Amino acid sequence: MTGSRPRLPAEWEPQDGILLAWPHRDTDWHPILEEVSAVFVELTRRIVSFEVVIIVTPEPTEVAERLSLAGIAPDRVKFFQIPTNDTWTRDFGPITIYRNEQPVLLDFGFNGWGLKFAADRDNQVTGRLHADGCFGVTRKEIIGLILEGGSIESDGAGTILTTSQCLLNNNRNPHLDRQQIELALAEQLGAEQVLWLDYGTLAGDDTDSHIDTLARLCPDDSIAYVRCDDPQDEHFVQLREMEQQLQQLRTRSGQPFRLIPLPWPQASYDEEGQRLPATYANFLVINQALLVPIYKDPADQAALSALASAFPGREIIGIDSRPLIWQHGSLHCVTMQIPQGVLS
Repeated sequence: MTGSRPRLPAEWEPQDGILLAWPHRDTDWHPILEEVSAVFVELTRRIVSFEVVIIVTPEPTEVAERLSLAGIAPDRVKFFQIPTNDTWTRDFGPITIYRNEQPVLLDFGFNGWGLKFAADRDNQVTGRLHADGCFGVTRKEIIGLILEGGSIESDGAGTILTTSQCLLNNNRNPHLDRQQIELALAEQLGAEQVLWLDYGTLAGDDTDSHIDTLARLCPDDSIAYVRCDDPQDEHFVQLREMEQQLQQLRTRSGQPFRLIPLPWPQASYDEEGQRLPATYANFLVINQALLVPIYKDPADQAALSALASAFPGREIIGIDSRPLIWQHGSLHCVTMQIPQGVLS
Protein backbone atom coordinates (compact mmCIF):
# COMPACT_ATOMS: atom_id res chain seq x y z
CA MET A 1 0.00 0.00 0.00
CA THR A 2 1.56 3.30 -1.07
CA GLY A 3 1.80 6.15 1.38
CA SER A 4 -0.58 8.37 -0.55
CA ARG A 5 -3.26 5.71 -0.99
CA PRO A 6 -6.34 6.54 1.11
CA ARG A 7 -7.50 4.14 3.81
CA LEU A 8 -11.02 3.87 5.16
CA PRO A 9 -10.59 2.89 8.81
CA ALA A 10 -12.59 0.13 10.42
CA GLU A 11 -15.27 1.31 12.78
CA TRP A 12 -13.54 -0.41 15.71
CA GLU A 13 -10.46 1.82 15.43
CA PRO A 14 -10.03 4.66 17.98
CA GLN A 15 -12.60 7.45 17.78
CA ASP A 16 -12.83 11.10 18.84
CA GLY A 17 -16.60 11.07 19.06
CA ILE A 18 -20.02 10.22 17.65
CA LEU A 19 -22.17 12.56 15.56
CA LEU A 20 -25.93 12.73 16.22
CA ALA A 21 -28.65 14.83 14.57
CA TRP A 22 -31.35 15.34 17.21
CA PRO A 23 -34.99 14.64 16.26
CA HIS A 24 -37.25 17.72 16.25
CA ARG A 25 -40.82 18.82 15.50
CA ASP A 26 -40.16 19.42 11.79
CA THR A 27 -39.02 15.84 11.15
CA ASP A 28 -41.07 12.71 10.50
CA TRP A 29 -40.51 11.91 14.19
CA HIS A 30 -43.13 14.47 15.21
CA PRO A 31 -45.86 11.92 16.18
CA ILE A 32 -43.49 9.99 18.52
CA LEU A 33 -41.06 12.78 19.34
CA GLU A 34 -41.08 12.09 23.08
CA GLU A 35 -40.36 8.37 22.68
CA VAL A 36 -37.56 8.82 20.15
CA SER A 37 -35.98 11.69 22.09
CA ALA A 38 -35.72 9.35 25.09
CA VAL A 39 -33.74 6.91 22.91
CA PHE A 40 -31.36 9.73 21.90
CA VAL A 41 -30.91 10.73 25.55
CA GLU A 42 -30.02 7.13 26.49
CA LEU A 43 -27.70 6.86 23.47
CA THR A 44 -25.92 10.08 24.48
CA ARG A 45 -25.70 8.95 28.12
CA ARG A 46 -24.02 5.72 27.09
CA ILE A 47 -21.61 7.24 24.57
CA VAL A 48 -20.29 10.03 26.83
CA SER A 49 -18.86 7.39 29.17
CA PHE A 50 -16.40 6.55 26.37
CA GLU A 51 -16.10 9.57 24.05
CA VAL A 52 -17.54 12.93 23.04
CA VAL A 53 -20.96 13.38 21.41
CA ILE A 54 -21.45 16.04 18.71
CA ILE A 55 -25.10 17.07 18.41
CA VAL A 56 -26.54 18.87 15.40
CA THR A 57 -29.90 20.47 16.16
CA PRO A 58 -31.94 23.59 15.37
CA GLU A 59 -32.75 23.75 19.12
CA PRO A 60 -29.49 23.41 21.11
CA THR A 61 -30.78 25.12 24.29
CA GLU A 62 -33.77 22.80 24.52
CA VAL A 63 -31.68 19.67 23.96
CA ALA A 64 -28.98 20.83 26.40
CA GLU A 65 -31.61 21.29 29.12
CA ARG A 66 -32.95 17.82 28.48
CA LEU A 67 -29.48 16.26 28.72
CA SER A 68 -28.76 18.23 31.90
CA LEU A 69 -31.93 16.85 33.49
CA ALA A 70 -30.65 13.36 32.59
CA GLY A 71 -27.40 14.09 34.47
CA ILE A 72 -25.19 14.12 31.36
CA ALA A 73 -21.97 16.14 31.82
CA PRO A 74 -22.10 19.18 29.48
CA ASP A 75 -18.34 19.06 28.83
CA ARG A 76 -18.83 15.72 27.01
CA VAL A 77 -21.28 17.18 24.45
CA LYS A 78 -20.65 19.70 21.66
CA PHE A 79 -23.66 21.47 20.12
CA PHE A 80 -23.97 22.93 16.64
CA GLN A 81 -27.10 24.85 15.69
CA ILE A 82 -27.78 23.57 12.19
CA PRO A 83 -31.16 22.84 10.52
CA THR A 84 -31.82 19.25 9.43
CA ASN A 85 -34.45 17.32 7.50
CA ASP A 86 -33.96 14.19 9.58
CA THR A 87 -31.67 12.27 11.92
CA TRP A 88 -29.83 9.66 9.82
CA THR A 89 -26.25 10.95 10.23
CA ARG A 90 -24.81 7.61 9.09
CA ASP A 91 -25.83 8.56 5.57
CA PHE A 92 -25.20 12.31 5.38
CA GLY A 93 -22.36 12.69 7.89
CA PRO A 94 -18.68 12.80 6.89
CA ILE A 95 -16.89 9.64 5.81
CA THR A 96 -13.37 9.89 7.21
CA ILE A 97 -10.36 8.42 5.44
CA TYR A 98 -6.68 8.55 6.34
CA ARG A 99 -4.17 9.70 3.75
CA ASN A 100 -0.50 9.64 4.77
CA GLU A 101 -1.89 8.81 8.24
CA GLN A 102 -3.73 12.17 8.35
CA PRO A 103 -7.54 12.19 8.52
CA VAL A 104 -9.51 13.78 5.68
CA LEU A 105 -13.29 14.27 5.67
CA LEU A 106 -15.04 13.14 2.51
CA ASP A 107 -18.37 14.88 1.88
CA PHE A 108 -20.30 12.74 -0.60
CA GLY A 109 -23.60 13.68 -2.17
CA PHE A 110 -26.70 12.47 -0.32
CA ASN A 111 -29.96 12.32 -2.26
CA GLY A 112 -32.41 10.99 0.34
CA TRP A 113 -31.86 7.30 -0.59
CA GLY A 114 -32.65 7.75 -4.23
CA LEU A 115 -34.86 10.86 -4.02
CA LYS A 116 -37.34 9.18 -1.65
CA PHE A 117 -37.14 11.97 0.97
CA ALA A 118 -36.11 15.62 1.20
CA ALA A 119 -32.39 15.94 1.95
CA ASP A 120 -31.47 19.54 1.12
CA ARG A 121 -30.59 20.46 4.73
CA ASP A 122 -29.01 17.14 5.64
CA ASN A 123 -26.78 17.34 2.58
CA GLN A 124 -25.23 20.55 3.96
CA VAL A 125 -24.54 19.31 7.52
CA THR A 126 -20.93 18.16 6.98
CA GLY A 127 -20.01 21.43 5.25
CA ARG A 128 -21.72 23.49 7.95
CA LEU A 129 -19.96 21.57 10.75
CA HIS A 130 -16.63 22.10 9.02
CA ALA A 131 -17.29 25.82 8.51
CA ASP A 132 -18.36 26.15 12.17
CA GLY A 133 -15.03 24.77 13.39
CA CYS A 134 -16.15 21.32 14.57
CA PHE A 135 -13.40 19.54 12.65
CA GLY A 136 -9.71 20.36 12.59
CA VAL A 137 -8.94 18.60 9.32
CA THR A 138 -9.43 19.08 5.58
CA ARG A 139 -12.88 18.53 4.08
CA LYS A 140 -13.08 17.28 0.50
CA GLU A 141 -16.37 17.56 -1.36
CA ILE A 142 -16.88 14.60 -3.71
CA ILE A 143 -18.78 15.67 -6.82
CA GLY A 144 -20.59 13.17 -9.02
CA LEU A 145 -20.85 10.29 -6.55
CA ILE A 146 -23.81 9.57 -4.25
CA LEU A 147 -22.59 7.45 -1.31
CA GLU A 148 -24.13 6.82 2.11
CA GLY A 149 -22.14 5.62 5.10
CA GLY A 150 -24.64 2.84 5.79
CA SER A 151 -24.02 1.34 2.36
CA ILE A 152 -20.36 0.39 2.96
CA GLU A 153 -18.40 -1.60 5.52
CA SER A 154 -14.60 -1.48 5.87
CA ASP A 155 -12.10 -3.74 7.63
CA GLY A 156 -9.55 -0.91 7.66
CA ALA A 157 -7.17 -2.90 5.48
CA GLY A 158 -8.56 -2.46 1.98
CA THR A 159 -11.71 -4.61 1.98
CA ILE A 160 -15.10 -2.98 1.40
CA LEU A 161 -18.34 -4.96 1.84
CA THR A 162 -21.48 -3.62 0.15
CA THR A 163 -24.70 -4.60 -1.64
CA SER A 164 -25.42 -4.42 -5.35
CA GLN A 165 -29.05 -3.52 -4.66
CA CYS A 166 -27.94 -0.19 -3.18
CA LEU A 167 -24.71 0.84 -4.90
CA LEU A 168 -25.82 -0.28 -8.36
CA ASN A 169 -29.33 1.14 -8.03
CA ASN A 170 -30.31 3.56 -10.80
CA ASN A 171 -31.57 5.99 -8.16
CA ARG A 172 -28.01 6.62 -6.88
CA ASN A 173 -25.38 6.68 -9.64
CA PRO A 174 -27.07 5.67 -12.91
CA HIS A 175 -24.02 6.86 -14.88
CA LEU A 176 -21.73 4.26 -13.23
CA ASP A 177 -21.58 0.49 -13.65
CA ARG A 178 -20.15 -2.03 -11.16
CA GLN A 179 -16.57 -1.68 -12.43
CA GLN A 180 -16.76 2.13 -12.33
CA ILE A 181 -18.17 2.03 -8.79
CA GLU A 182 -15.28 -0.23 -7.74
CA LEU A 183 -12.80 2.22 -9.30
CA ALA A 184 -14.44 5.10 -7.43
CA LEU A 185 -14.24 3.16 -4.14
CA ALA A 186 -10.57 2.44 -4.82
CA GLU A 187 -9.82 6.08 -5.64
CA GLN A 188 -11.76 7.67 -2.77
CA LEU A 189 -11.60 5.01 -0.02
CA GLY A 190 -8.54 2.95 -0.94
CA ALA A 191 -10.57 -0.19 -1.62
CA GLU A 192 -8.33 -3.02 -2.78
CA GLN A 193 -11.16 -5.56 -2.75
CA VAL A 194 -14.90 -4.88 -3.04
CA LEU A 195 -17.15 -7.72 -1.85
CA TRP A 196 -20.71 -7.57 -3.20
CA LEU A 197 -23.79 -9.16 -1.70
CA ASP A 198 -26.59 -9.60 -4.25
CA TYR A 199 -29.22 -10.98 -1.87
CA GLY A 200 -30.82 -9.77 1.33
CA THR A 201 -33.34 -7.06 2.05
CA LEU A 202 -35.52 -6.12 5.02
CA ALA A 203 -39.22 -5.35 4.70
CA GLY A 204 -39.80 -1.69 5.59
CA ASP A 205 -36.25 -0.67 4.68
CA ASP A 206 -36.05 2.60 2.71
CA THR A 207 -32.33 2.34 1.90
CA ASP A 208 -32.36 -0.29 -0.87
CA SER A 209 -30.53 -2.85 1.28
CA HIS A 210 -27.87 -0.95 3.17
CA ILE A 211 -25.17 -3.36 4.24
CA ASP A 212 -25.36 -2.13 7.86
CA THR A 213 -28.79 -3.74 8.22
CA LEU A 214 -27.60 -7.12 6.92
CA ALA A 215 -23.92 -7.97 7.43
CA ARG A 216 -21.10 -6.20 9.26
CA LEU A 217 -17.34 -6.60 9.07
CA CYS A 218 -15.86 -7.32 12.50
CA PRO A 219 -12.28 -7.74 13.81
CA ASP A 220 -10.15 -10.75 12.88
CA ASP A 221 -11.75 -11.39 9.47
CA SER A 222 -15.21 -11.96 10.91
CA ILE A 223 -18.64 -11.01 9.56
CA ALA A 224 -21.74 -10.77 11.76
CA TYR A 225 -24.88 -11.21 9.69
CA VAL A 226 -28.62 -11.64 10.08
CA ARG A 227 -29.98 -15.15 9.66
CA CYS A 228 -33.66 -16.04 9.39
CA ASP A 229 -34.51 -19.54 10.64
CA ASP A 230 -38.26 -19.36 9.97
CA PRO A 231 -39.17 -20.90 6.55
CA GLN A 232 -42.57 -19.17 6.79
CA ASP A 233 -41.00 -15.71 7.04
CA GLU A 234 -40.97 -13.56 3.90
CA HIS A 235 -37.20 -13.00 4.37
CA PHE A 236 -36.23 -16.66 4.59
CA VAL A 237 -35.23 -17.35 0.97
CA GLN A 238 -33.37 -14.08 0.39
CA LEU A 239 -31.39 -14.31 3.64
CA ARG A 240 -30.51 -17.96 3.01
CA GLU A 241 -29.14 -16.91 -0.40
CA MET A 242 -27.20 -14.13 1.32
CA GLU A 243 -25.75 -16.59 3.84
CA GLN A 244 -24.60 -18.88 1.02
CA GLN A 245 -22.96 -15.93 -0.71
CA LEU A 246 -21.21 -14.93 2.53
CA GLN A 247 -19.83 -18.47 2.79
CA GLN A 248 -18.22 -18.02 -0.65
CA LEU A 249 -16.51 -14.70 0.20
CA ARG A 250 -12.77 -14.69 0.85
CA THR A 251 -10.39 -12.39 2.67
CA ARG A 252 -7.61 -10.71 0.74
CA SER A 253 -5.34 -13.58 1.79
CA GLY A 254 -7.80 -16.09 0.29
CA GLN A 255 -9.31 -17.43 3.52
CA PRO A 256 -13.03 -17.76 4.30
CA PHE A 257 -14.42 -15.27 6.80
CA ARG A 258 -15.46 -16.36 10.28
CA LEU A 259 -19.24 -16.00 10.07
CA ILE A 260 -21.25 -15.05 13.16
CA PRO A 261 -25.01 -15.45 12.65
CA LEU A 262 -27.27 -13.01 14.47
CA PRO A 263 -30.73 -14.16 15.58
CA TRP A 264 -33.94 -13.10 13.90
CA PRO A 265 -36.27 -10.90 15.97
CA GLN A 266 -40.02 -11.47 15.91
CA ALA A 267 -41.89 -9.54 13.23
CA SER A 268 -43.09 -6.11 14.35
CA TYR A 269 -45.51 -3.84 12.53
CA ASP A 270 -46.59 -0.21 12.52
CA GLU A 271 -50.19 0.89 13.07
CA GLU A 272 -50.93 0.52 9.35
CA GLY A 273 -49.77 -3.09 9.40
CA GLN A 274 -46.48 -2.49 7.57
CA ARG A 275 -43.54 -4.56 8.76
CA LEU A 276 -40.73 -2.68 10.49
CA PRO A 277 -37.03 -3.43 9.75
CA ALA A 278 -35.79 -4.68 13.12
CA THR A 279 -32.22 -5.94 12.83
CA TYR A 280 -29.44 -6.73 15.29
CA ALA A 281 -26.83 -5.99 12.61
CA ASN A 282 -27.34 -2.24 13.09
CA PHE A 283 -25.00 -2.03 16.11
CA LEU A 284 -22.58 0.83 16.85
CA VAL A 285 -18.92 0.31 17.73
CA ILE A 286 -17.49 2.94 20.10
CA ASN A 287 -14.27 3.10 22.12
CA GLN A 288 -14.18 0.06 24.45
CA ALA A 289 -17.86 -0.75 23.93
CA LEU A 290 -20.53 -1.96 21.54
CA LEU A 291 -24.03 -0.48 21.55
CA VAL A 292 -26.54 -3.02 20.26
CA PRO A 293 -30.14 -2.32 19.23
CA ILE A 294 -32.61 -4.45 21.19
CA TYR A 295 -36.37 -4.65 20.74
CA LYS A 296 -37.76 -6.21 23.96
CA ASP A 297 -37.66 -9.44 21.98
CA PRO A 298 -36.92 -13.03 23.08
CA ALA A 299 -33.87 -13.01 20.78
CA ASP A 300 -32.26 -9.92 22.37
CA GLN A 301 -30.01 -11.86 24.75
CA ALA A 302 -28.78 -14.23 22.04
CA ALA A 303 -27.91 -11.22 19.86
CA LEU A 304 -25.91 -9.62 22.67
CA SER A 305 -24.03 -12.90 23.26
CA ALA A 306 -23.25 -13.37 19.55
CA LEU A 307 -21.87 -9.85 19.26
CA ALA A 308 -19.81 -10.30 22.43
CA SER A 309 -18.02 -13.12 20.60
CA ALA A 310 -17.43 -10.83 17.61
CA PHE A 311 -15.99 -8.02 19.74
CA PRO A 312 -14.15 -9.66 22.67
CA GLY A 313 -12.99 -7.30 25.39
CA ARG A 314 -15.66 -4.65 24.72
CA GLU A 315 -18.55 -3.84 27.01
CA ILE A 316 -21.77 -4.96 25.27
CA ILE A 317 -24.67 -2.55 25.94
CA GLY A 318 -28.22 -3.02 24.71
CA ILE A 319 -30.23 0.06 23.72
CA ASP A 320 -34.01 -0.22 23.34
CA SER A 321 -34.42 0.82 19.70
CA ARG A 322 -38.11 0.12 19.18
CA PRO A 323 -38.94 3.80 18.53
CA LEU A 324 -36.18 4.01 15.87
CA ILE A 325 -37.59 1.26 13.67
CA TRP A 326 -40.88 3.19 13.44
CA GLN A 327 -39.04 5.42 10.99
CA HIS A 328 -37.38 2.39 9.35
CA GLY A 329 -33.86 2.66 10.80
CA SER A 330 -31.98 1.69 13.94
CA LEU A 331 -28.95 2.50 16.08
CA HIS A 332 -26.15 2.55 13.50
CA CYS A 333 -28.32 4.56 11.10
CA VAL A 334 -28.68 7.53 13.50
CA THR A 335 -24.96 7.73 14.36
CA MET A 336 -21.66 8.45 12.59
CA GLN A 337 -18.30 7.79 14.21
CA ILE A 338 -15.70 10.54 14.06
CA PRO A 339 -12.29 8.78 13.99
CA GLN A 340 -9.25 9.79 16.00
CA GLY A 341 -7.59 13.08 15.05
CA VAL A 342 -10.62 14.74 13.44
CA LEU A 343 -12.20 16.95 16.11
CA SER A 344 -10.81 20.44 16.67
